[in-house]
Amino acid sequence: MKPENRTGCLSYRTDPRASWGRGARLSMCFIAAGAWMLFGAAGLAAQQAAPSEFQVKAAYIYNFGKFVKWPAVAPANQSGSLTICVLDGDPFGNTLQSDLAGESVDGKPVAVKRLPRAHDAAACHILFIGSAQGKDLGQILAAVDQASVLTVSDMPDFSKRGGMIQFILEGDRVRFEINLDSAEKSHLVFDSELLKVAAAVTKPARPGD
Repeated sequence: MKPENRTGCLSYRTDPRASWGRGARLSMCFIAAGAWMLFGAAGLAAQQAAPSEFQVKAAYIYNFGKFVKWPAVAPANQSGSLTICVLDGDPFGNTLQSDLAGESVDGKPVAVKRLPRAHDAAACHILFIGSAQGKDLGQILAAVDQASVLTVSDMPDFSKRGGMIQFILEGDRVRFEINLDSAEKSHLVFDSELLKVAAAVTKPARPGD
């Protein structure tokens, strides 16, 4: 496996009134645009304040659902919603629930669930694992290994330990790294545009690499 460096941007201190262009190809800040739409232009303009770090992460998680494809046989696809789950020790508070209320992905309403244990996550599309779960990460990933669950976290070395998407901070910018090897082993397909805006992508080793 080898990492590839990428460029991109999303700052949780960026002026929320800024306009974000989108042409034939997605902007390097395409998820930022999703963040502003999620939080509501009117409310943000009134507050004159940028979203918090975890509001930005919530927007990222929502947008991951637009740029990842799950296999038809995945347990999560047996429901009519796009299910985002958070393990016990949720750092978001009410952010995910409030900011994603009423949102949908491909016609499926977004549902947010909080889970007491990883074994309950098999029916989730996306599982956020808080940094407090670091000592149990191996068991958590093993619990969802066969369920095609997109695993996301901000704990250090998450992608190196087998997680799929890891949030990182570069100054005041929230970015993310992708372990494509882990994703492919779980039969998840990442849109190429998502890979382009990742800070780094770890790809599976291929013959001749």
